Amino acid sequence: MRAPAQLVPDDACCSPLRSVPLGAGPAALLARRFAALSDPVRLRLVSLLATSPEGAVCVCDLVEPVGKSQPTVSHHLKVLREAGLVTSEKRGTNVWYAVVPTALESLRVVLGPVPTGG
Repeated sequence: MRAPAQLVPDDACCSPLRSVPLGAGPAALLARRFAALSDPVRLRLVSLLATSPEGAVCVCDLVEPVGKSQPTVSHHLKVLREAGLVTSEKRGTNVWYAVVPTALESLRVVLGPVPTGG
């Protein structure tokens, strides 16, 4: 699978926002990733990929679950790939996609634990 384009390494983005100030590079990377996830179709695609038992899914198998045409699904996957959230691999005539676990983890970690009231 092709490595995602990255502005800074994932480990540079992994300090919770509430613990240290966020630098310009990590902020740009995280903003791009959060922006990519701001579309409901892309969020669903990431969820489908992340929960796939096989670890990778053919683009052709993502069309029906999200109810969009193949070109539309491919466009959304391209946005996710450019944000470094998924990787792609051409297998014959099909393209298979998989999530980048460290990229998703960087989003989770930077938000940090949510304080509970009490």
